[in-house]
Amino acid sequence: MLVLAPHTDDGELGCGGTIAKAIDNGSKVIYVAFSSADKSLPKEFPRGTLKEELIAATEILGIPANNVRCLDFEVRHFSTHRQAILDDLHKLHKEFNPDIVFTPSLNDLHQDHKTLAEESRRIFKRTTMLGYEMPWNNISFDTFAFCVLKREHLDKKIKALKCYKSQKHKEYFEDNFIQSLAITRGVQINAKYAEAFEVIRWIM
Repeated sequence: MLVLAPHTDDGELGCGGTIAKAIDNGSKVIYVAFSSADKSLPKEFPRGTLKEELIAATEILGIPANNVRCLDFEVRHFSTHRQAILDDLHKLHKEFNPDIVFTPSLNDLHQDHKTLAEESRRIFKRTTMLGYEMPWNNISFDTFAFCVLKREHLDKKIKALKCYKSQKHKEYFEDNFIQSLAITRGVQINAKYAEAFEVIRWIM
């Protein structure tokens, strides 16, 4: 399982519960963030803060540090580095040959998220791909796939996101928001909690 995150924290926000569940079930998870987003840090935090928060958060989800990578693409400038991003995605494909890839939704409005989603679809076109949900960036989102979560998976997601002290001012990091979204997606499939995904490619 390969999780592609434009920036540190995106993977946890979009599919943190699914990551925790996959690891509990014995799956190997590789997490790759394409930017540490240092230019977006609040001024009181030093450069490198988000990388440290990423390692702490993914450790809580159960991902070993050697399975977590953070690349150095400049935040909000992914579209000008498409070929370099494509090249890195090609290397990841050759190195890991994942059975399933999680990436941002193709309908994500953030320029970096959309670029990564588009380029990852090009590379992993013969691999099952699911787009994760970020409601603050999605005008539309097709909830065609769901991952049922236990309370322990949701708790790990919430605990992992608390590692991002530099981002705690954002509304979508609040416990109530994370829990409410999981409940909403659970109601749709008669489960207590769930995460929803857009189906980009499904290989059976």
